[in-house]
Amino acid sequence: MSSRVAVIIVNYGTADLAIAAVESVLERDHGGHPVEVHLLDNASPKGDGVALADAHAARHWKDRVHLWLEHENHGFGRGNNVVLNGLAASPVLPDHVFFLNPDAQLQNEAIAILADRLDTTPGAAAAGAGIALPSGRPVTAAFRFPSGGSEFAQALNFGPISRLFRDRVVPLPANHPDGPVDWVAGAAVMMRFSVLRDLGGFDPDFFLYFEEVELMFRMRKLGHQILYVPEARIQHVEGAATDVRTEASVRKPKPAYWYHSWRQYYLKTQGRSGAILAGLAWMSGAALNAPLAKLRRQESRTPKHFFRDFTQLVMRPLLFGRTHD
Repeated sequence: MSSRVAVIIVNYGTADLAIAAVESVLERDHGGHPVEVHLLDNASPKGDGVALADAHAARHWKDRVHLWLEHENHGFGRGNNVVLNGLAASPVLPDHVFFLNPDAQLQNEAIAILADRLDTTPGAAAAGAGIALPSGRPVTAAFRFPSGGSEFAQALNFGPISRLFRDRVVPLPANHPDGPVDWVAGAAVMMRFSVLRDLGGFDPDFFLYFEEVELMFRMRKLGHQILYVPEARIQHVEGAATDVRTEASVRKPKPAYWYHSWRQYYLKTQGRSGAILAGLAWMSGAALNAPLAKLRRQESRTPKHFFRDFTQLVMRPLLFGRTHD
């Protein structure tokens, strides 16, 4: 019997894109895998809940799509946990859960490809799809875990030095081959439900960002593989659902919850001392980046207000003991 897959799409302020994401799932046959879709609206402020409910009725989704209209914004991980908890209480449990961003769409039978890979690889807990932009350009969807070395090299952004840290650079090439990696993009990743249930789902300390990295870190720590499967293809409007990762806003100030999530990730994976060292590495790289960028007549890639925000939201809590906001 084919494995069962639950698809979870968490929406916030992107109703039109979320509807397109759902339709991209419903129009596929999934190679015979039973698939149910769960669409959760995180209390979007502009009437997305009404728009999604109207679409559910007008498009005759019926019981193929379960609509969750929340009264508060849980964030990404906790929003997914709402549905995961509901699935855990259902009489028929899924074998796998496919997390799909609301600004992403299936370009082929990606769900079947990923489900088949997990079914035939019992040591794997997650499998991520290959991702391309609407232009067709492939983007990175497989990664190494972040470290102090990667933070320094990324912040410095200087070729000769960065090459010394090439084995620690977080993003792997966009054409990275099929196989095990540290973690894969959370925009389109399938996870084994039994492992998710054993781990308690996403860590609720994360509102947005790093939650999927931390979850896959825990999977890897238990000995599970994380697979990158580029044969499964997804189109992703990168950053549309978060308003942070856009090419036109490299220096845009990062929101406070981004710094909170960065701090929590390093605390949970490397401890306080490791988090402090990673923070100092990033600050050192950023401090050196400014004069180097000026010499090269380039704009600094350091986010605006970085030193103020990073000191206040990351380093002070790490150094003086306030690690939860």
